[in-house]
Amino acid sequence: MRKNLFKEALLNPDFFPVTWELVPGRGARETAQEKVLILAKQAADGGKIKGLTLTDNPGGTPAMFADFMAGEILKLGIEPLVHFTCKDKNRNQIESQLYALDRSGVRNILVMSGDYPVSGYQGRPAPVFDLDPIHILQLMSDMNRGLEYPGVKGIVRHQPSEFFPGAVVSPFKATEAEQMTQYFKLKKKITAGAQFIVTQLGYDARKFHEVLLFMKQNGFNIPLVGNIYVLPFGAARMMNRNDLPGSVVTDELLARIDQERNDPDKGESARILRAARLYAILKGMGYSGVHIGGHNIKYEQVEQIISQGEALVAQWPDLIKYFDYPIPDGFYYYERDAATGLNKELPVQRQSRPLDSKVEHSYGFSRFFHRLMFEPDKKLYGLMKGLSGKVSGTKMEKIFHKLEHLTKVIIFDCKDCGDCALIDVAYICPMSQCPKHQRNGACGGSFRGWCEVYPEKKHCVYVRAYARLKKHGEEEQMEKNIVPPCNWDLYQTSSWINFYLGKDHSSKK
Repeated sequence: MRKNLFKEALLNPDFFPVTWELVPGRGARETAQEKVLILAKQAADGGKIKGLTLTDNPGGTPAMFADFMAGEILKLGIEPLVHFTCKDKNRNQIESQLYALDRSGVRNILVMSGDYPVSGYQGRPAPVFDLDPIHILQLMSDMNRGLEYPGVKGIVRHQPSEFFPGAVVSPFKATEAEQMTQYFKLKKKITAGAQFIVTQLGYDARKFHEVLLFMKQNGFNIPLVGNIYVLPFGAARMMNRNDLPGSVVTDELLARIDQERNDPDKGESARILRAARLYAILKGMGYSGVHIGGHNIKYEQVEQIISQGEALVAQWPDLIKYFDYPIPDGFYYYERDAATGLNKELPVQRQSRPLDSKVEHSYGFSRFFHRLMFEPDKKLYGLMKGLSGKVSGTKMEKIFHKLEHLTKVIIFDCKDCGDCALIDVAYICPMSQCPKHQRNGACGGSFRGWCEVYPEKKHCVYVRAYARLKKHGEEEQMEKNIVPPCNWDLYQTSSWINFYLGKDHSSKK
């Protein structure tokens, strides 16, 4: 197997590798695909870039399969880094796709939830989200060890893969609940096997510093890559509205970019300089590398960002003032360091902060009945377990199931999946309440506490769950257990019977 030059560069503290984002675009033999290959050839010949990232249906719209483009780019002599999302494929298709990537020699994979699907052939497509990023990272880790599964003649074990999987985190969230759930999920991603982390988009130096400190204080000794986007006014306006979910551009920054459009070059030099300054700051802070993206960016501009950025590294602390675009009243994990404009190594006191979402009275009832019915040392637990054993497999099971389901529909909008995750998300159903069915924490698309799919209408499920748990001093529970994907063998069966008889994931903890 040939060397993975991107992995080697990222893991070498003496290097500061750069990746460049290319967008395959919709079509097979259109201008967009030919342009990607031309730019990839320039990057391969130029030698300044260690990896070319390829997006996976960005914005929730269809595009050329990133995997195929990655194979063509690999032939040009440069490492591809494939964006791998969860939105369009079930777990079997995901496993199949990973086999194909493995066989083709594409090993660098950036795993993420993906933008919610918005358009496709003859209308909006059905979102899938069968697995979340943590499940995919677990699958890739198992494949790297040699995937094992039961076969006709016993356990089958595959040849080990050589994937180098990464994951994404956003430090640019407005509310405490949003930010803490990002960090809780980050811990799970690293536990599941993420070998490097890439930040989301933002323009707040203190936030870039925050996630770096957080990883160091938690002993996460894996590379952290900073995200740099060469930001024109059109893209800035979309990010400001959260039309590109998870990317943060404040009103103040948008106004600044609007002014730059009046420059003789329509703001191009200002955009390049901003990117170069951020490059210098990230390298100076101690990031392992940077990822550069932007619409219609030329290879020469990427080289310009790198050369200008390197020239500015020595003075990086003086550049922090150019990235002072905080979200108004936004939450920070650490106390501010007035001397540097960054952070002290002292977390803020969160206990006295107000909750970011209302905690309904129904949660109190849910906690009460949970303690009464689902904890083994309580009397009703034994009663319910005995009853479940008696009705299972009899005519009474159907009636038992219907009564349970009716109750849970009224209270929780139950979807009757049979492998219930209510206990894991503070009695909010992630299968019915989260459009992306995230069972292990929030995606990166929320905006000021609102769900990416239902802005100004529904709070993110994990913002609500965090508020519920924090009210009882239990928010740290959200980082502890990785919740398996739903077992669809149990669909439309009694989750109570499945729990008491040891069939679902909750009973096996």
